Amino acid sequence: MTNITFNDFVDDKRVVIEPIETGRTLPVLVQALGSDVELEEWVENNKKSIDDLLFQYGGLLFRGFSIENERDFHHFLAQTGNELLQYNEPTSPRTNIQDKVYTSTEHPNDQEILLHNEMSYSSSWPRKIWFCSVQVAEVGGETPVADMRNVFNRIPEDIRKRFIEKGWMLIRNFGNGFGLSLQQVVGSTQKEDVEKYCASNDLEFEWINDNCLRTRQVRKAVRQHPITDENLWFNHISFYHESSLQPQNRKMFLDWFGSEGMPYNTFYGDGTPIEDEVIEIIRRAYEQEKVVFPWQKGDVLMLDNMLVAHGRNPFKGERKTLVAMGELFKG
Repeated sequence: MTNITFNDFVDDKRVVIEPIETGRTLPVLVQALGSDVELEEWVENNKKSIDDLLFQYGGLLFRGFSIENERDFHHFLAQTGNELLQYNEPTSPRTNIQDKVYTSTEHPNDQEILLHNEMSYSSSWPRKIWFCSVQVAEVGGETPVADMRNVFNRIPEDIRKRFIEKGWMLIRNFGNGFGLSLQQVVGSTQKEDVEKYCASNDLEFEWINDNCLRTRQVRKAVRQHPITDENLWFNHISFYHESSLQPQNRKMFLDWFGSEGMPYNTFYGDGTPIEDEVIEIIRRAYEQEKVVFPWQKGDVLMLDNMLVAHGRNPFKGERKTLVAMGELFKG
């Protein structure tokens, strides 16, 4: 596709479009120079250019557009015609603030949330995702991002080939007292409802001891972007692998449940274990592509969820970041 330069992007003297910092074009900074620029109106008037820029760079950071609270963020999304998605097949706790606008993952603030693409473990996922910083943490709390085209290229070819051939498997266990409950994920604990949910979401399942459920889902590890056709590393392989746990917790869970009985664990698509050294190579590729920028109150970050992964740094103080998802894509 034709590259678009920042000068070609839009002729509007009220807005500056530039790299977030020298040499960094993820995310691209779109900054209003005055309080008279309404974000929803500006986005509505520049939809094609925004999409083109998003396909090229993966993420846009809108700053200075007078987004003050949850109501403003929801109004922006509604006014720009985005059909928001329900957070289906959840793996982390969130609160629905207003009509499919959620809090970001509510893990303890001293924990890092590793880079990931939203719902890459599912049979369908959002193409676009938006974040809004309503309250900035005193320390930390950034939302790191990484270009998954570059992550794909950093992973050695032999490892990529192995996963392209085998795919990857996520195993989840419900009813052991850890992770989200069946009620939170499926909306029911009735076996008929649960089994219907599994069938409609391409999940293999088995009941363990009559009241615990184990699901298996095999997915592609590499996807092609539907617009740009580029190869993307698109999965939760390293995110949910048992080696992501602290060593003492990993040993405890393995002693209690075994590798297939853990709340979450990942394997090659044929069910064989993924070597720790392979996971470490994958994690290093993410780390090498990680970009961290400081939030400002009212920032709106728009990402192509296939092109760009996101995470969360630990933080101190109060932090409130909202998230919404759109453009469902079925793989």
